[in-house]
Amino acid sequence: MSWTLVADVVAAIFLLCGAFLAFAAGVGVVRFPDLLARMHAATKPQVLGLILVLIALGLRLRSWSAVGMLVLVVIFQLMTSPVAAHMVGRAGYRTGKVRPDLLVLDDLTADQEAADREKDVADREAAARAEDAEGDGGTRRG
Repeated sequence: MSWTLVADVVAAIFLLCGAFLAFAAGVGVVRFPDLLARMHAATKPQVLGLILVLIALGLRLRSWSAVGMLVLVVIFQLMTSPVAAHMVGRAGYRTGKVRPDLLVLDDLTADQEAADREKDVADREAAARAEDAEGDGGTRRG
């Protein structure tokens, strides 16, 4: 039993596991009921599935330049996927796509209400400044 045969078998196992996780992520996106569950399905198993597929590819190619490139892909995927999921979840929450009855803990409500109050205050101040500028005949005094 040679090293290349063992590496090929391990690569095949990783490839099958990664493909299964990517498939499960796709099924989860289609089947889950709300945005947050779908977002979870789109990020967690998909990233792990991609990492397993890339490990399998690295074991099969056995080239340092290819492995280096695959490591960069894994690093960028691990850096961007959580940020993208956070932004999608936050945007979905702000637009009302999240079902509040399915939330166990809702930390964003207080933050959203505070941000809305700050925006209202800023809008009123801007409107007051615009009225003052109109009342002065549009001239500025320096």
